[in-house]
Amino acid sequence: MRILAVADVEDDLLLARLSGGHAGRFDLVVSCGDLGPSYLDCVATLANAPLLYVRGNHDVGYEDSFAMGGTNLDGRIEEVGGLRFAGLEGSLDYREGIVGYSQTEMSRKAVGLGLRAALTGGIDVLVTHAPARGHGDLPDGPHQGFDAFNGLLNWVHPRLMLHGHVHLDYGMIERVRNHPSGTHLVNAFRWYEIEL
Repeated sequence: MRILAVADVEDDLLLARLSGGHAGRFDLVVSCGDLGPSYLDCVATLANAPLLYVRGNHDVGYEDSFAMGGTNLDGRIEEVGGLRFAGLEGSLDYREGIVGYSQTEMSRKAVGLGLRAALTGGIDVLVTHAPARGHGDLPDGPHQGFDAFNGLLNWVHPRLMLHGHVHLDYGMIERVRNHPSGTHLVNAFRWYEIEL
């Protein structure tokens, strides 16, 4: 399966590539958050592929404006092309007016998702907005990852975790890394192509 993962920054270059011959190369578009509904609709339409998404910390208006055919993965497990995808939205709650959770709130959400995964055959891909704490995050409050994601990865061992939130242009940040659980971690900032 060819996956186009996107996050955080709308990229005209990606739209041009999809318009210029890359359409049909992807089986699925996955958004890790902080992208507008019209942009996601355009990407999924140009890629001619279904869309799975989680909301990022800045995606507070999705409920009112999301009119496209994407599937919200938050707290859910969806099967596409024989692979099982699960998602958790938002970032660490650092101010009012964002899609944010405390470490405790996200721990509850992650345990619920982990139980569903354990009882129904696991997951292949975990889709989040924020990274796992200590694995692609930053020390400042707004960009710290969630402790609960480390526990979830160690529990259900997905093959892949896709996230966004930490922009690669913030500094020396690795796009691709491996988690001690064996899960392959990818920061989908702007866009990234993956084959599973």
